[in-house]
Amino acid sequence: MDMADTASLAGWHARLDLGFERRATRSVLATRRHEGPLVVQKSLYPEGEGICHAIVLHPPAGIAGGDQLEFFANAGSGSHAVLGTPGAAKWYRSAGAWARQNIAFDIGAGACLEWLPQESIFYDGALAQIQSTIQLGKGAAYLGWEILCFGRGGAGTALKRGAFRMLSRVEHEGRPVFVERGDFVAGDAIFGSRAGLDGKSVCATLIAASTVCDPALVSACRALSPAQGECGVSLLPGVLVARYLGDSSEAAKNYFIRLRRILRPALMKLDATDLRIWST
Repeated sequence: MDMADTASLAGWHARLDLGFERRATRSVLATRRHEGPLVVQKSLYPEGEGICHAIVLHPPAGIAGGDQLEFFANAGSGSHAVLGTPGAAKWYRSAGAWARQNIAFDIGAGACLEWLPQESIFYDGALAQIQSTIQLGKGAAYLGWEILCFGRGGAGTALKRGAFRMLSRVEHEGRPVFVERGDFVAGDAIFGSRAGLDGKSVCATLIAASTVCDPALVSACRALSPAQGECGVSLLPGVLVARYLGDSSEAAKNYFIRLRRILRPALMKLDATDLRIWST
């Protein structure tokens, strides 16, 4: 099926629109609109007024068949937004309807946006569809990741039912610089193939998009490795991509946190302060 396939009308329909602006020395959450159970409670400034932090909450906690979540954020010229989530997103078994999540970030000229969510866990029988689109203006920077956990066990606990689709797209000044599509069905050979998930239950991708990404930055990132699992770092024009494959979402997140400590100073001229939510 195509990514545009519609899901059942049953389930939660939630939408969150955030708009960040630069006002003098402050980055502010200037607009906030939501429908359904997807919200941001307040702006936070743990790094000072120039960087606005916001935690995206989904009170139902789990995502079931038929649920549709839409999250849009616009970082206006010169602003800096850091977005995270308080806990794992749990995609539950479906009776037949697909659950969908659509994320779109528009990052204006000279702006920065960071998307640092907790992991997504796909339970046996889940039908999940995730789409993300990142659009960057001139001189903009993006740093974000997705950590995907197929089931809750370690190696050898492949999902018996369900399917997962994903589409990720990054554009710089209207020009595509990274496009990735995946379509996984429980039981497919890709889950056990060395060319696929190799029997591992966790795969994760970090994307750093900026015109300052260069081979020297790749070399610095390649010097790091996760405590458990495999990793790889590659460079496309204007995009650095880091991968994790293993059986530990914690190892994946900690690996990405360490990469961020290298990437954030290079891309955004800022030290990488860890989010407080990670230690709660």
